[in-house]
Amino acid sequence: MIIAFIILAVLAVAAFVFAYKKGDGSHTLGFRIAGNTFINTAPLLFIAFMLAGFMQVVIPPELIKNWLGEEAGLKGIFIGSIGGALIPGGPYIAFPVIATIFKAGAGLGTAVACVTGWALWGVITTMFELAIIGHRFTFLRLGLVLIFPPFAGILANLCF
Repeated sequence: MIIAFIILAVLAVAAFVFAYKKGDGSHTLGFRIAGNTFINTAPLLFIAFMLAGFMQVVIPPELIKNWLGEEAGLKGIFIGSIGGALIPGGPYIAFPVIATIFKAGAGLGTAVACVTGWALWGVITTMFELAIIGHRFTFLRLGLVLIFPPFAGILANLCF
C-alpha cells in the first residue's frame, strides 16, 4: 500500500505544480474540487470499510474456507466470479470487501476470480452499459469476457 501511496502523492504534487505554474488560480480550484470529492465520497468509504470490518467478525472463517478456500477448488472460483460480479460500486467498495474475504481464508484463485468478475461482469455496471450503450454491444462484450473470471482464478491457482 505504501508504494501506491507514494505514486499517488508524486502524481498529486506534480499536478499541483503544473496547475500552480499556469498562474490562473487552477491550484486553488484543484484543492476545492479535491475537498468536495473527499466530502462526497468519505461517507461511502466509511461504510465500505465498516462492511469489510464487520465481515471479518460476522462470517465464520470455516465458512469462507469451505466455500471459497483452496480446498473448495472450482466451486470456490465460480462462487468468487459470481460474487465479484454482484459487488456494487467502484473499487473503494469492491477491494475492501474482496481483501476481507481473502484475509479470512479465501483462496488466491478465488480472490483473483472475484476481482476479475467484479471488473468484467459487474451487474451494476452492466445495467448502465445496457441502458446507455445498448443490448447488442453489452451482450457481445459479455460473451467475449464470459470465460475470463473463472479462467483467471484457475490460472492463479496453477501459477501460485
